[in-house]
Amino acid sequence: MLVSEFDFELPPELIAQEPLADRAASRMLTLNRATGAVADCNFRDLPALLQPGDLLVFNNSRVIPARLYGQRTGLHTQPGHHATGRVQVMLTEQLSQWEWLALVRPGRKVLTGEVIRFGDSGLQAEVIAHGEHGERTIRFQPVPDFYTALDRTGHIPLPPYIHREDRPEDRERYQTVYSQQPGSVAAPTAGLHFTPEILAALANRGVQTAYVTLHVGLGTFAPVRVSRVEDIHLHRERYTLPPETAAAINAALRENRRVIAVGTTTVRTLEHCAAAAVAAAESTAQAPSDPVQLTPHSGETHIFISPGYKFRVIQGLLTNFHLPQSTLLMLVSAFAGREHTLAAYRHAVHERYRFFSYGDCMFIY
Repeated sequence: MLVSEFDFELPPELIAQEPLADRAASRMLTLNRATGAVADCNFRDLPALLQPGDLLVFNNSRVIPARLYGQRTGLHTQPGHHATGRVQVMLTEQLSQWEWLALVRPGRKVLTGEVIRFGDSGLQAEVIAHGEHGERTIRFQPVPDFYTALDRTGHIPLPPYIHREDRPEDRERYQTVYSQQPGSVAAPTAGLHFTPEILAALANRGVQTAYVTLHVGLGTFAPVRVSRVEDIHLHRERYTLPPETAAAINAALRENRRVIAVGTTTVRTLEHCAAAAVAAAESTAQAPSDPVQLTPHSGETHIFISPGYKFRVIQGLLTNFHLPQSTLLMLVSAFAGREHTLAAYRHAVHERYRFFSYGDCMFIY
């Protein structure tokens, strides 16, 4: 299968540059994955479209202010070398308590051993390694509270298709209202539409909720650089499946109740955990349970879901609209069918839906 088979025409003016003042005011396109039927709704219709006993699973990762502006102060290993100049550091993945992978601009001038100081926040970091693709490994000098210091100096890393600088209001608007675990450098955007009132309406409807954590990396925006879908390899991302969530999902699957993922990050987490459960059973020469039963744990995943994938957990998906030829569009196509998905996207373009992170959403059932 070719990557070009997941293309569609998207007028640039449909890419949302600003969030709506009211999170829940977004439009919502519904797609029946069995028939391909679509309907134009509003996000506030979601509780009425769900059934009592449905289990809605969210990603509660919180976006960190991962874009930093610092000053080069020289090489740590050569005190006489006094490099100067402003640099931008984008944290992409935490490797240990104080070490991160990062993208640095201008990258060619920043050498291994160089120290960067970030304003008056108390944060400073040494570049300790170069990567194959231009990334750096940096080690922060320990501080009493890293995330408090980061909050004082960092900027919210808005996606590259939002053509403006971040503003103070993005610090909360580019977060879900239920975010708890800091670590993402991009928001799990399907959750941006929820408000406390919508969550209360879901509870009143008898819809159950549960949470996983998957820390979204910059790889979510990385363009696909191969022509064949089979040649795609995704970045690794850290996740946690808590005990209470595993228990809620296992009960829903046993009782034949729908498990509905809020966002593609939740899909990837749950389906990875299901694959891990199957592999664990097979490694002990046991037949995997049917339905699959998940075990709480933490780890890393680079699962890539494309058409032909057999879903083991989810029966519904709430998601925003994704980029042409992207791996996320391939995931949606795996769940709803490529033709149904692309037809729904053409409808969304025709009806002037707002696309991507700050845009509208679709509910696939």
